[in-house]
Amino acid sequence: GLGYYFLRHIERNSILLFLIPADADDIKKQYDILLDELRRYNPEMLDKERMIAISKCDLLDDELKAELKEELDNNLPIDYMFISYIAQQGLTELKDKLWNLLND
Repeated sequence: GLGYYFLRHIERNSILLFLIPADADDIKKQYDILLDELRRYNPEMLDKERMIAISKCDLLDDELKAELKEELDNNLPIDYMFISYIAQQGLTELKDKLWNLLND
């Protein structure tokens, strides 16, 4: 909903973190939509380091999470992590990963 104001703001960022909920119908499709928005606004933004945080992973049982992981490993070209604020899962690992990317 913030449109170009938001896109202008993130031009200054060195890393782009895409937050996609685990209950999305198609995580890869959601990622592609976001990439297309960036491409149409400024193709140079696609040169930035990117990763995906898949939120609401507390909604997934172990079997569903394993299936989703296998699908994403085959379809996503970038790093991703499962996180959940409610269950406090993956947040420290996500912060550490982002910190390491910033300092490389």
